[in-house]
Amino acid sequence: MPVQIGAPAHSFSDPTGLLSDCHRRIEMFLGALEAVASGGGARLTEEGARSLAAALRYFREAAPKHNADEEESLFPRMRRIGGPEAAAALARLAALEDEHRWAEPLHAEADRLGQRYLAEGRLTAAEAEALRDTVGRLAAMYREHIRMEEEVVFPAAVRMLAPEDKAAMAREMAGRRRAGG
Repeated sequence: MPVQIGAPAHSFSDPTGLLSDCHRRIEMFLGALEAVASGGGARLTEEGARSLAAALRYFREAAPKHNADEEESLFPRMRRIGGPEAAAALARLAALEDEHRWAEPLHAEADRLGQRYLAEGRLTAAEAEALRDTVGRLAAMYREHIRMEEEVVFPAAVRMLAPEDKAAMAREMAGRRRAGG
């Protein structure tokens, strides 16, 4: 069952708007991870366990689709267009893709520690510190990553991409969600 939190503010007719909606969910679930991680590994409340489980699930199942939306649908189209208007956005694409790769082991570590927390109900001091550090590093990266995409990349894409490119992106994004459940 896919993770869906509320109705998106944008439809598939606005693919960059949908990507921004995903950013709001990323921020929300990072906030949930930060809140749980700040507890120092103390016994999880029922609410904390639900919040942690939902956040871990989001980053395990939905966030990879968002990355694919960018790396397989948006970024290649922007690279094909090129031109002077795209220069600032294009200069950032490789770094944004690198950040996706950089975050993968951190997400795996947060998931491992989070699953342990859910199973045991508490973490050791060392595990709690590792979770806090891992989530803190992810949150710091995502703040800048999201800012760069929303202030530079997405506005350039809105201006640069032809309607048929946006429609193709929308079909691809919808297909990822249907294929992934």
